[in-house]
Amino acid sequence: MNRIGLRTQGPSVLSRGRRSTGHAYSQRMAMSSSVASSQEPGETAAQAHRSDRSVLSKQKTKRRHLVFNNRTGPSLQHFLAQPLGDSTAHLESAAASSAEPERVPYMSVSDWGEGRKYYVEVYGCQMNVNDTEILMSVLNKAGYKRTMTLDDADVIFLMTCAIREKAEDRIWSRLSHLKSLKTKTRPDRAPMVGVLGCMAERLKEKLLESDRLVDVVCGPDAYRSLPRLLSLRAMSADGVANVMLSADETYADITPVRLDDNKISVHLSVMRGCNNMCSFCIVPFTRGTERSRDIDSIVSEVRRLSAQGVREVTLLGQNVNSYRDTSSSAVFADDEVGGGSDLSRGFSTIYKRKEGGRRFAELLHRVAQIDPEMRVRFTSPHPKDFPDELLQVIRDNPNVCRSIHLPLQSGSTSCLQRMRRGYSREAFLELVHHIRSVIPDVAFSTDVIAGFCGETEDEHRETVDVMRAVGFDTAFMFAYSMRERTHAHRKYSDDVPADAKGRRLEEIIATFHDVAREKNQRLVGMQGLVLYEGLTKKRGRPFGSDDYGHKVFLNMPPSLQLKPGEYVKVRIEAATSASLTAAVVEKTTLARYYSDNPQANICAGPIVGRAPSSLEPVVAEAAGALAV
Repeated sequence: MNRIGLRTQGPSVLSRGRRSTGHAYSQRMAMSSSVASSQEPGETAAQAHRSDRSVLSKQKTKRRHLVFNNRTGPSLQHFLAQPLGDSTAHLESAAASSAEPERVPYMSVSDWGEGRKYYVEVYGCQMNVNDTEILMSVLNKAGYKRTMTLDDADVIFLMTCAIREKAEDRIWSRLSHLKSLKTKTRPDRAPMVGVLGCMAERLKEKLLESDRLVDVVCGPDAYRSLPRLLSLRAMSADGVANVMLSADETYADITPVRLDDNKISVHLSVMRGCNNMCSFCIVPFTRGTERSRDIDSIVSEVRRLSAQGVREVTLLGQNVNSYRDTSSSAVFADDEVGGGSDLSRGFSTIYKRKEGGRRFAELLHRVAQIDPEMRVRFTSPHPKDFPDELLQVIRDNPNVCRSIHLPLQSGSTSCLQRMRRGYSREAFLELVHHIRSVIPDVAFSTDVIAGFCGETEDEHRETVDVMRAVGFDTAFMFAYSMRERTHAHRKYSDDVPADAKGRRLEEIIATFHDVAREKNQRLVGMQGLVLYEGLTKKRGRPFGSDDYGHKVFLNMPPSLQLKPGEYVKVRIEAATSASLTAAVVEKTTLARYYSDNPQANICAGPIVGRAPSSLEPVVAEAAGALAV
């Protein structure tokens, strides 16, 4: 586990549910009587909590829970009829900060942080890291203080992932371990335990019912209410949860507190939620529908980051390139709104797309203009949202990295249809070809699922063939894990045997490494630009990253002194499927390097003017290559 109190485990895809158009003061409260459960001897924590909920009724200990959700409870008027108590008057003077914890008229609470210490473990995707930084801003404003030591904490938070069953199993196991901290190690000063994020929304009451493992449950759209939830829990023996999903919460007014102040790379959330409803994905159910931050707040935050010396910013969202800002900008005139709303050719959606607003191409262009020495990336996009306007922004701005995440999921049209991805195998290959015709030196990363419902050997073979044809530079590959509430859970059967999933996944992984190794070997002897990031934790080896997403280990002259955030010109000396090793030639700047080495001339790219045939390799001769 990371010594600074950050625990990162496993990949994550994000989630959805019913909408709320207000904040905590418009939320409804549901009181439910639940029954605690206990773990049988010899049974793992994960197995115990996957058991049928009817088992809970056999237990003797009853525990009431206070649960805020989108479904049941008294009306808004009921709560607004309750006057504010004097105990909240001292908070009025704290309104200066945008991270002000949410005031709830019907909750009169005196316990407001008062120096209590919290400890956070983060599991899953980069969005969870970003959410943790928002959460820390809210808690710090409420009087809580972060500690890097678990044993010193008054409150322990787990920021969770729900994308796969294995990710949830890890949390159940961790909760069982933390219970011993409450009951054995520190019974006189037992910490509260809070579960946050996607798993919190998905399993809410089950978490509270589980043998008193959890005190507070808070969903992704309810972090403003967390100080109130902690106060409520401190005043009673009841578990408390707020899992309301919002139609408009973006936390745009909150300045995140970075987990690592010294990092030169920052992920910046620009939109939340997802409308795609892919049949395998839990994200729309735990993260809600799409909503975008206004462009002014994003531009202002990037400017602050630039002034602080940040050298790389990644625009973050569940479906980041579907960004759509409909607010009135105080900076950019309405007639400056660009295009970029068209779908990629051959792609479709199962929902009705909305017109108007500033699109992702406009946002990316504005961010790229702020600091020519700051690299700009974005993740995670959907292949359907790559109009020509967006490709031109990437091509025409040297500080926008030419590394595009293009999730494949499957290379079989029939399997893609069951996944409700909105494209065919041929449409995906044509998109790859088109992007490379506009950006010849582009590098692609991808996501691939092995063993989705009903997948045949022929469909699996098609996926392997597409991976060879495209030649991805990076890939995130997983065996399919059925998630409750998804379309696949309702309509399909998880009928591919585990051993078949494992074998197919191994073949997909081996194919990726074979192709990536061959591609990277072609880079040996070429030169490139690397952003120096520091020393590796294990061996203290200098390293950085190039524009194409490669991790680059650096051999530096003894006389050269580098600080994280500086650019260096390098020459590649060795390569594997996952990394490069390079000799540092000299210090440089981003603008100077690309002035001397124009990106348009880096590699020839594929043949332009015709789409590839079904399996004709569409890999550029040195796609993602560095300059000769």
